[in-house]
Amino acid sequence: MHKRCFDLITASVALLLLSPVLVAVALAIKLDDGGPVFFRQVRVGRRGRPFRIWKFRTMVADAELRGAHLTVGADPRVTRIGRWLRRSKLDEIVQFINVVAGEMSLVGPRPEVPRYVDLSDPETRKILEFTPGIFHAAWLRFPNESDLLAAAEDPESYYLRQLLPAKCRINLEYAARANLVRDIMLILRTICALPSH
Repeated sequence: MHKRCFDLITASVALLLLSPVLVAVALAIKLDDGGPVFFRQVRVGRRGRPFRIWKFRTMVADAELRGAHLTVGADPRVTRIGRWLRRSKLDEIVQFINVVAGEMSLVGPRPEVPRYVDLSDPETRKILEFTPGIFHAAWLRFPNESDLLAAAEDPESYYLRQLLPAKCRINLEYAARANLVRDIMLILRTICALPSH
């Protein structure tokens, strides 16, 4: 209950305070290539419930038709403004909407697309016991995930067999000891670790 109250109040206040930033980002995306501002995609939430995640669009409008679900290295589908948004993680700030709606938490494992949940092993799927979040412990361990994928011979196989299970283990370990203070500290550590340019 305390976590949900913290999520709801913090996400609502953040959306209000960040509204000028949200408008500025939306305008930048629209002016960049004239395409849609938002990217909505089905993800798998707690207990396997699907929901549509909110993100600012960082790729060309038909990116899913042009390649894999994974973003690998200097993916040519990423737009000019999209590269900056991904680096700064500003593409994810609209996910406060998902938090207000109760589909996500501020802190929790990142929600996966159904394809990767279906292909993952039972141990990895234990992560579905928890509400997915915007901030997660595994990001601090793997902040440059797309670079790791770019270095792999088979990025999708590497993601499914090594990276996804490793991220799930880190997040499960964090969840076993999570509390409100640790969540706040994780959020602050993540914000401090973000690139400043």
